Amino acid sequence: MTGEAPTALGLDFGTTNTVIALSDGAGDARLVPFPGEMASSQIFRSALCFWEEERGLHGIASEAGPWAIAEYLQSPLDSRFLQSFKTVAASPLFEHAQIFGRRFRFEDLGQLFLQKLRAHAGAPLRSLPPRIVVGRPVEFAGARPDPALARRRYDLMLAAWGSEIHYVYEPLGAAFGFAARLDRPATLLVADFGGGTTDFSVVRVSGPGGATRCQPLASAGVGIAGDRFDKRIIDHLVLPLLGKGGRYRSFDKILEIPGGYFSDFADWSRLALMRNRRTLDELRKLQRDAIDPAPIGRMIALIEHEQGLPLYEAVGRVKRALSIAEAAEFTFSGGGVEIAVPVSRRQFEGWIAEDLDRIEAAMALALSRAKLDAAAIDRVFLTGGSSLIPAIRDRFARRFGAERIASGDELTSIAYGLAQIGNEPNLAAWSVP
Repeated sequence: MTGEAPTALGLDFGTTNTVIALSDGAGDARLVPFPGEMASSQIFRSALCFWEEERGLHGIASEAGPWAIAEYLQSPLDSRFLQSFKTVAASPLFEHAQIFGRRFRFEDLGQLFLQKLRAHAGAPLRSLPPRIVVGRPVEFAGARPDPALARRRYDLMLAAWGSEIHYVYEPLGAAFGFAARLDRPATLLVADFGGGTTDFSVVRVSGPGGATRCQPLASAGVGIAGDRFDKRIIDHLVLPLLGKGGRYRSFDKILEIPGGYFSDFADWSRLALMRNRRTLDELRKLQRDAIDPAPIGRMIALIEHEQGLPLYEAVGRVKRALSIAEAAEFTFSGGGVEIAVPVSRRQFEGWIAEDLDRIEAAMALALSRAKLDAAAIDRVFLTGGSSLIPAIRDRFARRFGAERIASGDELTSIAYGLAQIGNEPNLAAWSVP
């Protein structure tokens, strides 16, 4: 970048990770690093940790990103760790999270997260550029998501970042960044596989020097992505050991243990909130009445000992292992619970097959909205962490041909492109109304 002050900021607020880029208005952009022992370069984990402390706000102190993970690991039983909270942005069912007796709405969590992120970024974000371009999913995660509600919550979350806030579909950011690699006209399909959603955009790219370098044609998305794949692993490898499918006595009847506990446990955004007196009392009563009380006891132990983060880290490890090998072993040890289960790539692909069908249907919808077929697509750009799953890449290779598929910068391409879009003279063509 030149030495000039940034003119636009691209914010990729992701379910799993958050990335920020700054543009100088001269066609260049740079990612914002997060210096320090705990940081991992330009990737800031979308996580919060809370603990009780007199010096904190209302007696509650907090941290975000990799620093949140460090605080949690230092004292897991005395803290509350939240991640993937973006998945409730559009949910009318989510009103607040109860943390140490205080209620936090989505926008409260978001404001706190961004405040901590800016503090850790230091000088590059001390003063913000006039134009902020924020990525958003084409379709939000969750059952019956309300995009208008999500927009209001995002607006409140970003209130301190300035008055000129523009929202752009996340895959359009990736498309803009990828277009810089091209030296000839092309029609692109961009697929962004995030933590909570998978989104597609079709973009027409003119030759270098064209008056309108990129022209968005259509977008589509579905609330299925990396977190759903994690949930499938939890559902098949972990929950049967925690009582799923088990039965309990209720007066003179034998009933199946309610599935709501297992749905919450398999959803990271809800698992983190299960450590409360009411839920634990209900589980202990189920344990007393269960035909086999041991599995429910294991669930209680994992919740009481705040083992959610280590458990999902183990899920992530086996998912990554299955992307490079035909078989792996899911291993976990914590809270008195030991798990060691072999799993094959074929099993995993069978668990997520229905999810991949819905993702492929969203891709077909994007092409239909653009009034194009697969033959009209010159290049396919896959981005996001889950784009590395072989079953996903195979589906795109079968549809478009392996020679048309490109990937790279899986975690940073969206922010980079959003920052560049911020300097477009006709930003309305890219923005979501």
